[in-house]
Amino acid sequence: MSVEGSELSFAEFKKEVITDYKIACVSRNMSLLARKEVLGGKAKFGIFGDGKEIPQIAMAKQYKNGDWRSGYYRDQTFVLAAGMITPKEFFAQLYGETRTELNPDNGGRSFNNHFGTRLIDEDGNWKSQTAMKCTSSDISPTAGQMPRLVGLAMASKLYRNNPALKQLDQFSINGNEVAFGTIGDASTSEGHFFETLNAASVLQIPMAVSVWDDGYGISVPKKMQTTKESISKALKGFEKGPKDQTGMLIYTAKGWDYAGLCQMYEEGIKRCREEHVPVLFHVEELTQPVGHSTSGSHERYKTPERLQWEKEYDGLVQMRQWMIKSNLATNEELDGIEQDATAEVKAAQKEAFKELMEAFKAERKELLDIITQKNCVCNEIKQDKIDGIVAGLQSSLSLNRKEILSAARKVLRHYCSACEKPNSMKSQLKAWVKKYFDEGHENYSKWLYSEDDNSALKVTPVAPAYADDAPGVPGREILRDNFDYIFGNNPKVVTFGEDTGFLGGVNQTLEGMQAKYSDWRVRDTGIRETTILGKGIGLALRGLRPIAEIQYFDYLLYALQTMSDDLATTRYRTKNGQKAPVIVRTRGHRLEGIWHSGSPLSMVINSIRGVYVCVPRDMTRAAGFYNTLLSADDPALVIEPLNGYRLREKQPSNIGEFKVPLGVPEIIHEGSDVTLVTYGSCVRIAQDAVKQLADIGVFVELIDVQTLLPFDVNKVIAESLKKTNRVVFFDEDVPGGATAYMMHKVVEEHGGFYHLDAAPKTVTAKDHRPAYGTDGDYFSNPNAEDVYEAIYALMAESDPKRFPAIY
Repeated sequence: MSVEGSELSFAEFKKEVITDYKIACVSRNMSLLARKEVLGGKAKFGIFGDGKEIPQIAMAKQYKNGDWRSGYYRDQTFVLAAGMITPKEFFAQLYGETRTELNPDNGGRSFNNHFGTRLIDEDGNWKSQTAMKCTSSDISPTAGQMPRLVGLAMASKLYRNNPALKQLDQFSINGNEVAFGTIGDASTSEGHFFETLNAASVLQIPMAVSVWDDGYGISVPKKMQTTKESISKALKGFEKGPKDQTGMLIYTAKGWDYAGLCQMYEEGIKRCREEHVPVLFHVEELTQPVGHSTSGSHERYKTPERLQWEKEYDGLVQMRQWMIKSNLATNEELDGIEQDATAEVKAAQKEAFKELMEAFKAERKELLDIITQKNCVCNEIKQDKIDGIVAGLQSSLSLNRKEILSAARKVLRHYCSACEKPNSMKSQLKAWVKKYFDEGHENYSKWLYSEDDNSALKVTPVAPAYADDAPGVPGREILRDNFDYIFGNNPKVVTFGEDTGFLGGVNQTLEGMQAKYSDWRVRDTGIRETTILGKGIGLALRGLRPIAEIQYFDYLLYALQTMSDDLATTRYRTKNGQKAPVIVRTRGHRLEGIWHSGSPLSMVINSIRGVYVCVPRDMTRAAGFYNTLLSADDPALVIEPLNGYRLREKQPSNIGEFKVPLGVPEIIHEGSDVTLVTYGSCVRIAQDAVKQLADIGVFVELIDVQTLLPFDVNKVIAESLKKTNRVVFFDEDVPGGATAYMMHKVVEEHGGFYHLDAAPKTVTAKDHRPAYGTDGDYFSNPNAEDVYEAIYALMAESDPKRFPAIY
């Protein structure tokens, strides 16, 4: 082994090996003790990295400041060896500690072994990534960590090859960073894995993926998981030869072979870092001593012969034998190391649990001090019930915030309903419950979106300006010119997608941009939506401003899992420790047939809370959203109206500078009879219906919501209902979809119910997706006649003589 190219002396080598063995023993004890804590009821669930210790230590030797990790929930030894977590923090994670100073990786938002470097400061600004070892925040879905690896590694490629980024040395030092990925062997069966490896092999990026192969995916052996029972053999076609321009290097090693693993990682990572070539490390013959997780035991599905083999080839057992055989340590020395490791872990566990319980006990005491006051003499108080609740809380063996708040709320029921005097016991308890709920929001709910000055909701709006002689131009030209301004003024912005680069997009909204700004910034990519989005996440984590293009809205389904489980939760699951301001750009609504004209908004908005959803009615509004979002740091989805690229719009004179606010509906047409609420391509249909209704004396207030997430933050629609007292919600989603969402927001949340003189109505598409052709669209999707008749029927309810039945 060597350090920075210098050979170690035997004494230095011995010291390093002994240190590594100590780390392995500490990590193993963490797994064993944590399992006991879960089974003993002190924690809810545990999943651990036992059996994977030796290769992870070997890998950590090559991990440098500025490098990145996108791993999975068995990497505790790796982050421990890299100095990114302590045993105490490991147990704080296990217990769900919410204080980020004690549990910096996830603040109690995820269970244990879900790591994440705190990349931003309290003001939401980036810390220097090159001054620390970085890990993107872990997620649980199998192989879900893979897509973002493409972006994490691609960033190094961009920082090395794009001169305009050279000054951003807080994010990269000449692109010398490696993105380390880890995955269990069974999870390599997932499509995310293959898509990621294919993308990396084409792009030639510094991505190093380690596959931990212990022979099973829970109970299913790898002969039922992987072709040839070996992922490295199955991927032979990916292997890069001396004359190949694409492909990846493939290494294999035994998981118990400390020396061989160290050599493999030193060679492979060196090439990955210097040559920008992806590498796959297949680490075989690993074990899993305590089973898959605390929810089961591996003795149920492994044969006695396999269990015996695992005991003999346990990495710690093999490393110990090798150390003795190589005269690096004696039995007595290793016994002492193991004892020290056990003691260190026990002490860490006790301290972490003590800190947790001290916080809970202090909160319980604060509550009991209020409840046990004797200043209430009201005869209506049910003291016996209160005493029972107090006794239960005082004797609780599993104290937690649920028990504390639940007790407070139950006690509150038993005080006199008339006792509202200042400083009374009831008033104090009510104030305490409110405060505890507020603290609960801070601990468990806050930071779904940015809440600091970088929030997209705090961007100052700038209206489009128009010259007196402003020409009417195709909408796609407004987008094109706006993107030209963006790329010319912000070197961090990159965009990529299918047909995005050379062609300039299928609708020519990026016409000429690749030639002007290079293919490093305006780039074509293969048909791989999941890694298009993953690339965006990784690039955004590394300080760039990616616009990830999904060619059509329907195709977003390929990437929805990554968008929902990864992008939408990034800020939330790290408790404002990380941000990924990706703009996902797509287009949709009303083209042709089942798979090119869908509007599944309800499916999207209900699965990507944490990502803003913009639904512009034209390209000017779309451009304004891009300008707003690039001035902030929230992720967002922008759905451009597919049938609007050729329609003419007035050309703004302040291209690139106007900004459309999020969450602010626009009243397009004022009226007094009915409020009509819609968005996107439906606006023009609504305008047609509104004009027809005006001919018969029905005056409709037409409102374009503009964004579904956030939705009408100023309650504009509810204000309209005070005037019209009737409302129709209209879109192209299925019945019960986004119209039901809008109805809930307006009628229930915003209090619109109290201003209605008639039941709210919805106009939607049919339950199925649209049929093909003009007639298929007319019979599948709502049209101007449907809107007209829905509003007409509302008016007929109050004045049937003036509005007699049409049919």
